[in-house]
Amino acid sequence: MSTHHLGRAAAVLAAALALATATTGLTAYAADPSDTTGKHTTAMRSGGGARQCGDDPDGWERDGLCLNAADNRKVDAYLARARAAEPSISRDVRAAADLSQAELVGFDHRLKSPDSLKRKVATDLKEHPERNTDDVLARLSDAVRYTLQWPDGGYVTGVTIASEVLSARGSDTTKWSNTWGRAKGYKGLNTGWRAPVSRQLFEVQFHTPASKFAQEETHKLYEEQRLPSTSPERKKELQDQQDAIFAAVPVPDGAPALAPPATRVAPAA
Repeated sequence: MSTHHLGRAAAVLAAALALATATTGLTAYAADPSDTTGKHTTAMRSGGGARQCGDDPDGWERDGLCLNAADNRKVDAYLARARAAEPSISRDVRAAADLSQAELVGFDHRLKSPDSLKRKVATDLKEHPERNTDDVLARLSDAVRYTLQWPDGGYVTGVTIASEVLSARGSDTTKWSNTWGRAKGYKGLNTGWRAPVSRQLFEVQFHTPASKFAQEETHKLYEEQRLPSTSPERKKELQDQQDAIFAAVPVPDGAPALAPPATRVAPAA
């Protein structure tokens, strides 16, 4: 990015942060360095070891994955808390989108569906027998999720402004997965945040039109790839197909170097 564009981006960012801070009157908190969240592919056990699906009428079961009644209730309670936290999170994300001139893509799908979330919890439990449902729910970052999109030329400036606005409004960064520089596979920037009041974790993906299109094109391939019934040979085939689609995505100048906003520490009382 040229010196001229960097200067312009800095000026826009300063104005955006001033407006965000004045609007909310919030001071962001320091990120918790002990928080490590990440994506986990999506079952079949609960709090104390493996069991067979289909033996609990108040549980949940899909595609060979299951949750017992107690764990099913825990996920339902988590979803209720996420729904209650969503309106305030959405206000902050909308402000970040407006100030960074982003397109807010798929806003109607900002809440993960119950079946999708339960599938994810159940898969995590199956793949990590040492965990219980409380562990998995504490690590979930995308029950509330958003996508912000800019054209290639405005991507780096847009991401910088949007992430700084979220930070200025009080959200802590919990995950920053920048895969623009990888040789194969998914291209984009997936970030995790913790809301300032509810402490609800939420996800914001930062995309270009091409990277978002590739994500949508590969979604069904990814869903098949993570099913327990998919053979290793088929998984490799599906991964090769996804790699080919993402290989065609242009990388915006400066995107691989994008870093999370600086930690902001609340002043002493």
